[in-house]
Amino acid sequence: MAENLTPRQTVRRLLQGISPPRPLFLPIVFSLGARVENLPLRAFLGNPTKISNSLRQIRSHLRSDGVACYFDPVLEAEALGAALHWTTEDQPPSIEWPQRAMKGELPQGLRSPKEAAKSGRVAVAVEVIRRLKSLLRDDPLLMAGVTGPFTLAARLTQMDRETALRKEDLTDAALEIAASVTTQIASAFVEAGANLIFIQEEILPPLSAENCEAWASLLAPTINIIRFYEALPVLQLSNSSSFATNSDVIFQQHWDCVLCPALEIPSANMAGRFPESRTATLGIALPLEAFQPEESGSKDLDPFLRHAISEWRPALL
Repeated sequence: MAENLTPRQTVRRLLQGISPPRPLFLPIVFSLGARVENLPLRAFLGNPTKISNSLRQIRSHLRSDGVACYFDPVLEAEALGAALHWTTEDQPPSIEWPQRAMKGELPQGLRSPKEAAKSGRVAVAVEVIRRLKSLLRDDPLLMAGVTGPFTLAARLTQMDRETALRKEDLTDAALEIAASVTTQIASAFVEAGANLIFIQEEILPPLSAENCEAWASLLAPTINIIRFYEALPVLQLSNSSSFATNSDVIFQQHWDCVLCPALEIPSANMAGRFPESRTATLGIALPLEAFQPEESGSKDLDPFLRHAISEWRPALL
């Protein structure tokens, strides 16, 4: 008979290297809470009471293993000193720096990583985690997202819209400050009670083995602090094409986290996507379109997931 483990018990076993009897179901559903509370996104992101209330309602419908406490791709940039420009109340904002910098360069006057972890809406995210820790008694995982160093460095230096970004386009200074900010904010989240942190890399340039090792070194302090608090670090690679480009060197690294690459809706390239002799614990990230019936290919989702779970035995979906 399969063990009936709670999500938090499953995380503790994953941290010990024990595979779960089934994947954790962890949909990242966060900004939808603005609609639940009938608030503009801008107002919702700054209101811990409204966020907490909406997330409890959303989970009652999803019956998921975790609650997405706070996910915002511009959280770190604002905490470092950027102003947010909202063209509409319900769409994500653009970033504006008080002192303009040349493309590829860091803006002047950035807050230090320690100051950033106490600035902007980081305090709102921390408060949401603390509230849900006391309100949710049925052992769900409290999840939060931080931006990975490549993505954040590209965002800080205005290189995030480059279609052919190279590792050389990002300076060591930008990568180091980005990695430090990621570590500090992840630390604030796990100290508040988060059980699982997604380190989200949306931008990943083509990597040599040496560059991949350097990237892993940048991520190591964040992964280590998350594990120190007995929370689960998950490296989410949300661009399926960049993952495919870099998968060989990625799997050559030793990772103390769950590797969670984005997969497209079933394609002919599914077979052999992951090496058979891998040491990394895997997760599977599916695009939102996979759950929208009107999208072509979504009808294949169920057989695809059955095959993927059987073949790859992921720790989480």
